[in-house]
Amino acid sequence: MSDAYLVPQEDTAAAAIEEIEAELGLFDDWMERYQYIIEMGRKLPPFPEKWQDDAHRVPGCQSQVWLEAVERDGKLFFAGASDAAIVQGLVALLLRVYSGRPKSEILGTRPVFLHDMGLVKALSTNRGNGVEAMAQAIQKRASH
Repeated sequence: MSDAYLVPQEDTAAAAIEEIEAELGLFDDWMERYQYIIEMGRKLPPFPEKWQDDAHRVPGCQSQVWLEAVERDGKLFFAGASDAAIVQGLVALLLRVYSGRPKSEILGTRPVFLHDMGLVKALSTNRGNGVEAMAQAIQKRASH
């Protein structure tokens, strides 16, 4: 398996969501939270240039976003990237929740946490639509 795929830190998607909520809760305002999300994006494994093409592109995102997945031992591992720093951070956040999980867990973890955390509301409309498009692309891949 390529080093580009994110291996989960937490045991479950629910645990990852809980941890991310706790981490974002440490900050007083959205500017600090954005900085934290951007830092998450900087820590993503490098995304191979050969995957930065239309076949890997996530439609519906204002920025360019690419996603790749591989199934290993009954789990889906994702790799992702964006050409925009904040979006790269949002990719990292989604991959932390979904990468390395069984398809059933991915499909059972609806992306409502993006709204619950206030992320979609805090983003511009286009960015909010984009992060939802990313989540939908992950869910769609898990449904195959």
